[in-house]
Amino acid sequence: MNDRNRISPSPAADDTTSFVALFTPKLITILREGYGWADLRADISAGLTVAVVALPLSMAIAIASGVGPERGLYTSIIGGFFVSLLGGSRFQVGGPAGAFIVLVAACVARSGIEGLLLAVIGAGIIMVVAGFLRLGSYVKFIPYPVTVGFTAGIAAIIIASQLGDLLGLTFAHGEPAAVLPKIMAISTALPSTNISAILLAIFTVATIVLVKRFRPKWPKLLVALVLATIAAMVLGIHVETIGSRFGEIPATMPLPSLPTLSVAKIQAALPDAFAFALLGAVESLLSATVADGMTGRRHRSNCELVAQGVANIFSGLLGGIPVTGLIARTATNIRAGARGPIAGIIHAFFILAFMLIAAPLAYFIPLSVLAAILVYVAWQMIEQQALATLLTSARGDAIVLLSTLLLTIFRDVATGILVGFGMGTLLFLSRMAKNIGIEGVPLVAPDTPDGTKDVRTPYDAALAADPSRVVYRISGAFFFGAASTVGAVLDRIAVRPKLFILDFAAVPYLDSTAANTIRSFARNAAKRGVKMVITGTAPSVHAVLSAHGVAPPDVAFSDTIATALAQEDAIEAQKTGDAG
Repeated sequence: MNDRNRISPSPAADDTTSFVALFTPKLITILREGYGWADLRADISAGLTVAVVALPLSMAIAIASGVGPERGLYTSIIGGFFVSLLGGSRFQVGGPAGAFIVLVAACVARSGIEGLLLAVIGAGIIMVVAGFLRLGSYVKFIPYPVTVGFTAGIAAIIIASQLGDLLGLTFAHGEPAAVLPKIMAISTALPSTNISAILLAIFTVATIVLVKRFRPKWPKLLVALVLATIAAMVLGIHVETIGSRFGEIPATMPLPSLPTLSVAKIQAALPDAFAFALLGAVESLLSATVADGMTGRRHRSNCELVAQGVANIFSGLLGGIPVTGLIARTATNIRAGARGPIAGIIHAFFILAFMLIAAPLAYFIPLSVLAAILVYVAWQMIEQQALATLLTSARGDAIVLLSTLLLTIFRDVATGILVGFGMGTLLFLSRMAKNIGIEGVPLVAPDTPDGTKDVRTPYDAALAADPSRVVYRISGAFFFGAASTVGAVLDRIAVRPKLFILDFAAVPYLDSTAANTIRSFARNAAKRGVKMVITGTAPSVHAVLSAHGVAPPDVAFSDTIATALAQEDAIEAQKTGDAG
């Protein structure tokens, strides 16, 4: 009953359209199914495993974002709690993400901590509204080259952001947030390189690789963090630490407080709020989709979006940075045997316990060690096989990928996603437009290869007997991208038949532009005295045609081509009888 790998017997079980079902947290679903002590023990074990992974990353991401390490811990606690409590995924784990590093750093540089907190709260409100408007369902339409491109771009940004601490550099005028100025500042500061910091970073990465190779079940990031920190203390290595830069980490959670509000501050925070909301929605729903693929479950995307929004609102009120669903921690949660959202809640309490009890120990953690951990994680983020495949397969996909990648690195993540999505959409429309087909039915069907049998369809004989009847078929999605092509073919029809049949049986979709093209052709045909009949329309296609004026007396409708011809024969016979 509680097998986490069980596939739901009904694919639509989590995809109903009722409001209550759409926004019912998965925690409630789990409890209704039956939740026992065995499930709780499994979730406690999984929660501890994820907390061990999240602990060093939370501090490292916060530091890389230009804020204190405690804000990363606040974000993991608040995000982990609310995302699991209210979310639409059984296994999603929320917290701070490396994808936000450049956005948060830029926001802090422009607006300070208060501006950042206001933007985080604003992003939360936007995500809640988007969830209730059911916009979460549309994230699945983001093309694969876009997700691969912006993920690789984010990884490159993270690596660039850590080079200063990795090399132990000292910047005379501070470290810029943007990639190109950052690289120039790093090149200028290279004479201040600290060899001890580099050696610690190498030791950290080597430890991660060795633990992964020989003790894969151990928490490799935490083991590397602890061993490198102990080595630095025992050997008396002089490198910058969390304590030397930020002081001691507070051992308590702050009380909720609203940043100072004004119209000017709200206006200044809105662009960052929308950027945080966009990236957070994409990242969290992609993570939930990955979890679905690993478990055979289905998440509730709009419920998940609301939960992410609530988590961001509380993160901003309690001094945190943006919250999103995290693919690495969610996958760790599943592999550790989690049975449901309680694992994510427990992970948040474990991080809280660390902060309350062991926060002073973080004072001694070298920043080069945290930087090495982040560089390792960023390198693992890059889907190298997918990059190679997309760059060498279709040219259009390669252009979308490179555009998203470069804009993410040298402009910003939101621009990269939006431009990549736009280019991907245009590429898709171009491909769909090329697949539209319009062909005439031959007046006489060919014989079989042995020449002994006529393979004409029932209406071919009628067409052969009366060449004034013309039949054309349209196949494929008929939309604005293909409307001009179809219109040009129709306009080039040389003959002026008495009867023109246009078959829509192979048209699954038609938009207003296409309907307008058919209306114009039908009216021109009517002026020339040509009777036009449209056959085989699906109800949705018929409705669009009718709504745009494709209706009698300009056009008649019939179920099939054969039916249309039979009806026309009956009309002609009646006319002949009346004349006799």
